[in-house]
Amino acid sequence: MNTPLVSIIVTTYNNHATLDACLASITAQTYPHCELIVVDNASTDDTIEIAKRYTSKFFIKTPERSTQRNFGVRKARGEYVVIIDSDMELQPEVIANCVATAEADPTVKGIIIPEESFGQGFWAQCKRLERSFYVGIDWIEAARFFRKATFEEVGGYNEALVSGEDWDLSQRVGAIGTLARVDTFILHNEQQLKLMRTLRKKFYYAGKFTAYTAQTVPTEVSRQPTNIVLRRFGLYFSRPQVLLGNPLLGVGMLFMKVAEFGCGAAGYLWQQRKREVA
Repeated sequence: MNTPLVSIIVTTYNNHATLDACLASITAQTYPHCELIVVDNASTDDTIEIAKRYTSKFFIKTPERSTQRNFGVRKARGEYVVIIDSDMELQPEVIANCVATAEADPTVKGIIIPEESFGQGFWAQCKRLERSFYVGIDWIEAARFFRKATFEEVGGYNEALVSGEDWDLSQRVGAIGTLARVDTFILHNEQQLKLMRTLRKKFYYAGKFTAYTAQTVPTEVSRQPTNIVLRRFGLYFSRPQVLLGNPLLGVGMLFMKVAEFGCGAAGYLWQQRKREVA
């Protein structure tokens, strides 16, 4: 099998708690021809020391992750690039399966790697249940593995976006080629998930989501906030045997999603109001 170089780009910011496991999972890939690039957003913890144990290709770039990711791709030498967050771990065959899928079909321009959550505590288990509904769902999952030439052709991540940037890039890549899937997973480390911290993040990122919806086509259902909420709850209730297999987790997950969407709506409306006033 041809073994083109794959550049694995990890963006970081004060993620020392999860970074070591993330980078260890990358260096443990069965695929033999990878380069690891870490792009940090001026961390103040020991992120730099951890990263330099795994790669000499460590850079600092601010201010947001889309800028970091594009910078990492510019530094990449690989024919393929894959974008990984520092709270993620790769199953050992992920890169090998992505390369095999892309090499088998030149029309494939991007590859979706499904995600599975893990962590400690009740809310982390609720998040694990939630994410299980998204595997194989086109309008939720986004590609992370790309041909570098395709990434450059579509202009990479939109650096004006802080929320929705993964969907935006995946949709632009899908418009010029095929998006494929692999059946090996990214494992998303939720750690000790705290509900209030999650809700604060939803408020922040939903506020930034206005920039995403403002530059997309209104008729595309998956890009409209209200329709996103309705479709997600429809998805959850379409598999009652999964939702209520553990009733406590099912009810907890639904409560968490109602709270998240409520905080998200507040953040979205707050940002829109600020724009109108300005």
